[in-house]
Amino acid sequence: MNVKEFSSRVGISPHTVRYYEKIGLLRDVHRLANGHRDFSEKDIAWIGFVQRLKDTGMPLEQIHLYADLRGEGASTLKERHDLLERHAAALEQSVAEQYRHLDRLREKIALYRAAMDGHETHLT
Repeated sequence: MNVKEFSSRVGISPHTVRYYEKIGLLRDVHRLANGHRDFSEKDIAWIGFVQRLKDTGMPLEQIHLYADLRGEGASTLKERHDLLERHAAALEQSVAEQYRHLDRLREKIALYRAAMDGHETHLT
């Protein structure tokens, strides 16, 4: 599939697809005889994983490091595992913090609901 089809399927712009290839996040993309890119289902799966890492807050530099390690093959399994473990731990902390914020927000909403029902509250 060409860049336009690929970008549509993965939900990123053609410019971003080209940028990811330029910086090495998309590697070994097949080229047709005319030089046009020909993306595969494997490329879709890889970019889906890259997007998941990005959406969960992994910096692009770390994603690039992961891609470099992946490109080196099985000898880097432990390094990739450790990198993903560290990211998962950071993500768990972030999610826990977001839940704490949500709890405080719900408490404030409850105060407003009580005030609207005529109960005395101390709103700030």
